[in-house]
Amino acid sequence: MVAMDLVRHLNFFVAVAEEGHFGNAAARLGMTQPPLSQGVRRLEQRLGTELVHRSIRGVGLTDAGRQLLPRARLLVSDAARFEDEARRIAGGHDAAVRWGVTHSLGDDVVVRCVRALRDADKARPTRVVTTTATTTELVESVRTGSLDVAVVEHPALLSGLDSGPVLKIRRWVVVPEDHPVAVAKKTQVRMLRGLTLSTGPRSDNPPAHDLFVDMWRSRGLDPDVVVSTGPRDLLARVAAGGTFGVTTTPPTTMPGVSWVDMVRDDLALRLRIVWRSGADLGSSAGALDRVLLKAGR
Repeated sequence: MVAMDLVRHLNFFVAVAEEGHFGNAAARLGMTQPPLSQGVRRLEQRLGTELVHRSIRGVGLTDAGRQLLPRARLLVSDAARFEDEARRIAGGHDAAVRWGVTHSLGDDVVVRCVRALRDADKARPTRVVTTTATTTELVESVRTGSLDVAVVEHPALLSGLDSGPVLKIRRWVVVPEDHPVAVAKKTQVRMLRGLTLSTGPRSDNPPAHDLFVDMWRSRGLDPDVVVSTGPRDLLARVAAGGTFGVTTTPPTTMPGVSWVDMVRDDLALRLRIVWRSGADLGSSAGALDRVLLKAGR
């Protein structure tokens, strides 16, 4: 496998890992599913280890896949940045804004952020490359230069980075639709007793994770915690029963799931825009800031 094939297949792996589904990953990359699946298998053969578990419900990462995903993201991003820099040196005008965003932010807001970054330059559209990852991974990617700017959860360890103010995005509690709290006229936190709390792994961002769990405890709830790998996994667990979680996705009709409005201020998703110290990212950071401020109203 030549180096270009390696980067290409690593890009396939990153897309599959982030989408949790070969079909969705293929659509994201603008290709059909068979060559995508074949590329991931060739990568696994080259590395001598399985990266993903395949099933009729989708795909999940193996232990090796979870450990190698951050490095794969860095390699893919570095290759793209190399191409951008080469174009700049050659006098081209196809430089991209490479930004990252936490899994916690809803798709609707992410799309608005992409559009704002694309239109930040009034003279011509800017090419935008989006990476979805954990706060810990995003901070490291900005620190190493693989990303120009990122939207991360607050609080987080941001040494060596500049950051904007803390911004708030509303979140709702999601519960099984047949749970009593789903139809209660006046909801209280204690009604959630007996349900398991589903949230991302602590390693995604230890400070924010601990603050989130402590918030429930301060309100008299000490739930068992089960890890969800992303928004889709969270909603699937809630629909299956016995589990609750939080989401930035506004209330919508979804079989098995009900949205509950409670402890609104404490539940708000707190975000910050971060970039490398000294970097000139005024237009990009400003574009993201405006979108997040509007989304938080």
